Amino acid sequence: MTRGASLVLQIIPRISDQPDGVTDYALNLAKALLTNYDLRTVFATAERSQVSQKDGFEIAALTNAQTLPARPLILHYVNYGYQKRGLPFSLVTALRQVRQRCSGRVLVIFHELFASGPPWKSEFWLEPLQKKIAHDVAQLADGRLVSSESMREMLRHIAPGPDAIVHPIPSAFGEPVIDVGQLRGRDNRRWLICGGTQVIERSLRSFLGIINAIPSAVAPKELRVVGGTENPEVRRMLLTRPDVRSEYHPAVSAEEASQILSTCAFGWLEYFTNRKAKPDLLLKSSSFANMCANAVVCVMPQASGPISLAGDALPGPFTIAHDEVKMPSASNRHAVGHAIYEWYHRHASIASLAQVVAEKLA
Repeated sequence: MTRGASLVLQIIPRISDQPDGVTDYALNLAKALLTNYDLRTVFATAERSQVSQKDGFEIAALTNAQTLPARPLILHYVNYGYQKRGLPFSLVTALRQVRQRCSGRVLVIFHELFASGPPWKSEFWLEPLQKKIAHDVAQLADGRLVSSESMREMLRHIAPGPDAIVHPIPSAFGEPVIDVGQLRGRDNRRWLICGGTQVIERSLRSFLGIINAIPSAVAPKELRVVGGTENPEVRRMLLTRPDVRSEYHPAVSAEEASQILSTCAFGWLEYFTNRKAKPDLLLKSSSFANMCANAVVCVMPQASGPISLAGDALPGPFTIAHDEVKMPSASNRHAVGHAIYEWYHRHASIASLAQVVAEKLA
C-alpha cells in the first residue's frame, strides 16, 4: 500500500479478467485517483472474487458490508450487472449499511438507469421497479455522475435531488499522445470496428451491408476488428469479403488495442438498437470513447443530431446510410480526427474523470 494514501471504496458488480466495461472503467479510475490524488481504492464486489487483488488494488466482498473500510464511497450502478433481471434490491440494502458507516461522501456513477421495451418484452413490465431502485440508490448519494445530458434529465425525473455531474465514458483502450503529423500518415482506407462482443458482431454485420456505399477515396482495403471475446460468427463474416484484408483481435490488452487503433483512419459503430435514442447517449459507449481517444473518425449507420457539452460541439456525428453519406473527405480526415481527439481530452479523458470524482469526494 502506498504510504500516506487515503482510502476510497469502489463498489462494482465484479472484477473480471474478461473484457468488461465497468471493470475497465473502475480500474482505470482507481489508477488515476492513486496517481493524481493519492487516493487508493479498495474494491468491494457483489460477485465473490477468486482473487484478493487486481493490479495492486485490494478486493473485498460486498456481502461483508459491516467490515468494509468506513471511507468515502463510489458506487458503480449498472442494474443488470448486479442482478440478471435488473432488480438489485439487495444492493440498496448493502448500500444503506455501508452508508451508515461511511466516514466520507458517497458518489454514485450511473452507468445505467433502467431498461425499456415494448409490452411483449420483460423490460416493459420491469421498468417501474428498475426506476424505483435507481431512485432509492440516488437518494443515498451525496453526488451523482452520468455520461450525458440526456441521462441527467432522466435521473432528475426519477430521482429529484442534487444535480448530476456529466462526464462521458473514457477510453478503455488507452489515451496516446497524438499529433496532426502522425494523423496525416494514417491510411484513409484502413477501417476499424471495436468494442464488446455484441457491439462488434452487430457493427460488422451492418458494415458489410453498407460497404459498397462508402466513397471510393476512403473505401476500405483493410479492416481491424478489436475487442470482445472470441466469436466464430465474426470470423465467418470476415471471410465473406476476401477483397478487404482483415485482422481480428479478440480479448486484446488495452496497450495492444491502442497500438492498433492508432493506425486506423475511420471506425464503424452500430451502437444504438433503438433508432429513437437521444444522440448524446452515444457518450456512454466505450467503443465510441476508444475511437475518440485514438483520433479515429467514427461513422455510424444512422443519422444523428449534434452532440455538445457546455456548448462545445463534438465534430460530426458522421453517417453512411443507403440514402445519406456524411463524413470527412480523405484530405480533411486528419484535421477532423484531431479535433475529435482534442474534444475528448477536454471532456472525457480519464484524468478529467478522476478530477471531478476527487472533487466530489473531498
